[in-house]
Amino acid sequence: MQNEKLPQSRILVLVGNYGSGKTEISLNLALKLARRGEKVTLVDLDIVNPYFRSSERTNLLEENGVKVYAPSFAMTTVDVPSLPADIQAVFADKSRRVIFDVGGDDTGAAALGQYKPYFDQDDVEVLFVVNAFRPLSGDPDAVCDLLLRVAGRSRLQPSALINNANVAWETEAEDLARGEELLAAVSKRLGIPVGYLCAKADIMEKLPDSLSGERITIDILMRPDWL
Repeated sequence: MQNEKLPQSRILVLVGNYGSGKTEISLNLALKLARRGEKVTLVDLDIVNPYFRSSERTNLLEENGVKVYAPSFAMTTVDVPSLPADIQAVFADKSRRVIFDVGGDDTGAAALGQYKPYFDQDDVEVLFVVNAFRPLSGDPDAVCDLLLRVAGRSRLQPSALINNANVAWETEAEDLARGEELLAAVSKRLGIPVGYLCAKADIMEKLPDSLSGERITIDILMRPDWL
């Protein structure tokens, strides 16, 4: 949707728990921005989970003009944070929008810490993705605990929350309302706004206007071929 209000910062950092959907959102944002004519780089900084990585869709991204950086062990099961030295190029070229898809917990977020001096000198938005139906994400205490641990390890403070409540193929509009209730409590406790709401098009058209956040329609791009 051309009229969607996407994040405006030059650098977008997406963090969140396992299964939150941050990789789906990262891919969708990269493609949407590229299709609007922007120069886009996606950095797959998931040093924790070798499955469901954004770099698995490198061909799709590159076909749409998105440049992809990934750890040297991407697409393997090697759990060593070996990051390419040329990743620093994303901070030098100010003409490009950059999306960081970061590992699913505070351990993964620690990979960001080494780049803090660069983030401090740039226009950065850190988006914390929450799926209210994933383990360790179903109550405000759990979400706040992870967010604070991620912020501590990455040395970056999330600037907005993303409501990505879903139960895969069984998702209903009511599920996003459940996510709204959870994130409203987190927002009140931590003072971080609910900035965005993500859902597939068929769900988005059923949502009430009362839900918080700019709405971003997403396509499912990471579904394994065997499902």
